[in-house]
Amino acid sequence: MKAAYHALVLVAAMGMVFPTVADDSTVGALTIEDAWARASAGPAKTGAAYVTITNGGAETDRLIAVTTPVAKKAAVHAHTMDGGVMKMRPVEAVEVNPGEPTVFMPGGLHVMLMGLKAPLVEGNTFPLTLAFERSGIVEVRVRVLGVSAMRHPEHHGKGGSGS
Repeated sequence: MKAAYHALVLVAAMGMVFPTVADDSTVGALTIEDAWARASAGPAKTGAAYVTITNGGAETDRLIAVTTPVAKKAAVHAHTMDGGVMKMRPVEAVEVNPGEPTVFMPGGLHVMLMGLKAPLVEGNTFPLTLAFERSGIVEVRVRVLGVSAMRHPEHHGKGGSGS
């Protein structure tokens, strides 16, 4: 009985220390959902992950860092038009305003995965940790979809990528 109590206390303590892990997660006033990535094309060493972040609070928050064990480096990037040419640029932080979803999607904001340690395989999942200025840290499971996917299949029309 005593061993079971100690195990329960340890599990509860770990829950307080480690970030939440789920397909859709919340941290503070933020909800993170529809986390997905495309399967790798051949031996590609880069990939991208996409999420939708909704702020149900009254104050703007900011996504300030991203990490994942599947790549040597992860960073938020945005596509921009420059003289009629689409370019990709790193983004230092992303504001998440109350009441309007922040949608990461192909051709827009995305989490760039650089130095993939193994190919992203359709049907698999991987952890992605998001750090927010106000709300703290949360870990979500990213579902790997087909190489030609344009959005998460459970995307509920929250703005974004169409198709």
